Amino acid sequence: MDDSGFDSRGSFDARYIAFLETIPHLRPRLHRYCSRMTGSIMDGEDIVQETLFQAYRKLDTFDDTRDLTPWLFRIAHNRCIDLLRRRKVRQQAESASAQTDVYLPPDPISPIPPQSVEYLVLALAPKERACVLLKDVFDYSLEEIAGLIGSTVGAVKAALSRGRSKLAALPRQPVASRAHNPETSRLLHLYAERFNQRDWKGIQDLATTDARLRVADRYTGSLAEAPYFSRYERMTTPWRMASGTVDGQPAVIALRQHDGQWQAHSFIHVEMEDDRIVRVVDYLHCPWVFAAATSVVVDSF
Repeated sequence: MDDSGFDSRGSFDARYIAFLETIPHLRPRLHRYCSRMTGSIMDGEDIVQETLFQAYRKLDTFDDTRDLTPWLFRIAHNRCIDLLRRRKVRQQAESASAQTDVYLPPDPISPIPPQSVEYLVLALAPKERACVLLKDVFDYSLEEIAGLIGSTVGAVKAALSRGRSKLAALPRQPVASRAHNPETSRLLHLYAERFNQRDWKGIQDLATTDARLRVADRYTGSLAEAPYFSRYERMTTPWRMASGTVDGQPAVIALRQHDGQWQAHSFIHVEMEDDRIVRVVDYLHCPWVFAAATSVVVDSF
């Protein structure tokens, strides 16, 4: 307790408890937003992880009178924008939309239909994308959106109008899958095959000595030193792996047996450089990531 009689430790403990209680309910929504802002359910989960870590570090400065949800959304939004800047997507998109903050009257276009959400990444500048998502998908008010993205109500109306207009003009057709590298497909098939054979050394041979592992929401560290493979070996539920794609991106699909049939259950993202594995991200413990996928294709096994 400080000289003023304020119990700072008790205040932090209360914030921490509120933080822990909020995360399980909010996390799937945060992931939904981040994955649509970044265009990838995998990048979206990375952003959510970074958001929660950053929020925890700043928890002692959080104002107890405020709601945690918009604060976390604001952090996630800023992380998404940082990622888009790194990709140079924002500069390209904004050059095609020079009138970002000019007020336009509200248009009569109705909110976007669900099948149009996939076009957000391809067609809209980040500000338009955020405004359309937060209004038409998450149902935030214009005032709330302005606070979340650090803008004004007039600018939000303008971005929302432009975004809806662009989406309404788009043809309703599937987004083409990304071109696959044959060597990547071969290595993923080998990874899945050796996983099924419990050939853990064989998997290590496919990776660099300093390859990293992240079991989303559980562990981050060295692939070579983690008790990762042994945990799969101890699982009592029948499982197997297969190469495939998730939303057009190459991945290893984890399958579980249900009523005698193998069904996709989760997936593993494997990053490669120079035909060697440098990072493995397993989403087994984050079911909302797999549930957010719009397309899962499993190769024959």
